[in-house]
Amino acid sequence: MLVKMNRISRRDFLKLSAISAAGLALGGCGPQTATGRAIKIGFVSPQTGPLSGFGEADNFILKKVQDAFAHGLSVGKTMHPLEIKVADSQSDSKKAAAAATDLITKERIDLMVVASTPETTIPVANQCEISGVPCVSTNTPWQPWYFRVPNVPASGYKWTYHFFWGLEDVIATFLSIWGSLDTNKIVGGLWPNDGDGLAWSDSELGFPPSLIARGFKVIDPGRYENLNGDFSSQITKFKEARVEIVTGVMLTPDLVTFLAQASQHGFKPKAVTVAKAALFPSSVEAISGNLGDGLTTEIWWTPYHPFKSSLTGVSAGDLAKAYQQETGKQWTQPIGCNYALFEVATDILSRTENIEDKAKIVAAIKTTRLNTIFGPVSWSNGPTPNVAKTPLVGGQWGRGANFPWELAITSNLTYKDIPVNGTTRPMPG
Repeated sequence: MLVKMNRISRRDFLKLSAISAAGLALGGCGPQTATGRAIKIGFVSPQTGPLSGFGEADNFILKKVQDAFAHGLSVGKTMHPLEIKVADSQSDSKKAAAAATDLITKERIDLMVVASTPETTIPVANQCEISGVPCVSTNTPWQPWYFRVPNVPASGYKWTYHFFWGLEDVIATFLSIWGSLDTNKIVGGLWPNDGDGLAWSDSELGFPPSLIARGFKVIDPGRYENLNGDFSSQITKFKEARVEIVTGVMLTPDLVTFLAQASQHGFKPKAVTVAKAALFPSSVEAISGNLGDGLTTEIWWTPYHPFKSSLTGVSAGDLAKAYQQETGKQWTQPIGCNYALFEVATDILSRTENIEDKAKIVAAIKTTRLNTIFGPVSWSNGPTPNVAKTPLVGGQWGRGANFPWELAITSNLTYKDIPVNGTTRPMPG
């Protein structure tokens, strides 16, 4: 039995790790009892630290995977117990790399899966590429993941594969959100000195050239360090430049600090559209008073997405409902992509011709064609080798009927099959 959690404590995570060290032995009894050797999946995500919001639903997801494979995983004509070895990156890239190394060398995993921000996915992918272990990652825009190594070979990486949307999608989504507002098109950027911030602010592939090409003026005060306690200099520059739109990719504590200080300085932009920090209900709840009202952000997954699980057929709406009933917490976006990570992983393993040959696992990755609860996943269409793109839409937070804050989809420019259920409005004030 897994430890139930809302936001998992370190003590509970240690309990969970102890269980997974023995293996989530997904074997059963009766005629379908697993008879082959245990297949091991390694899983690294930020369970603690400032990125822990990304791993908030992981315990729930692991339990659902356990239920789906209670009798084991069929590979060819053999049923195998499935063990998932869980490791906490602690929201630190060095610890993520160390966790990956332990899973590879000590647990001798067959396949690595990893989720949540470049600080987690990149170091884990690098360790897998070095060690010759197949790896599938998600929950990081594809550009910082793919361009993590200078001069990537034209053939791409040999062992590591990724599925998520890209900067081109989030830029188009943010532009669509702003296009519905009456602004002066002056944008202030809050991009930190980390993997996301460096990619999003890049002078060739990031936000600035794309916004300038579309008639926006970009005010970039430079990279700041994460967990910054003072945004007064950025706010002053934004006020002087008459910024009406603020964008960035921030940690939640930094967004909380920025909004509080912006209010204190009388800075009231018409739009604050940030990635990462504005994804989770817990993040908006952490913002004082009504300062979070009207925040806009990218949306990867909601209960309203028209997708179903390839494992059980459960809809996005029913999975979100189950999460809320079992945890007492509001649904959160990583449920969709982290659940899909295990849909993809188990599909790959079930199609592998020889589970003892890691090159055969890679061959199965390359031929993936799977409709998941997160959307379709296939590595056949690019945009680059080793990358599969997933849907992205945009939306806005407002006071809710069932929860203190609720997220509405207000822009579906890049994926019309996902319906909108709201209209973007200016930030109050």
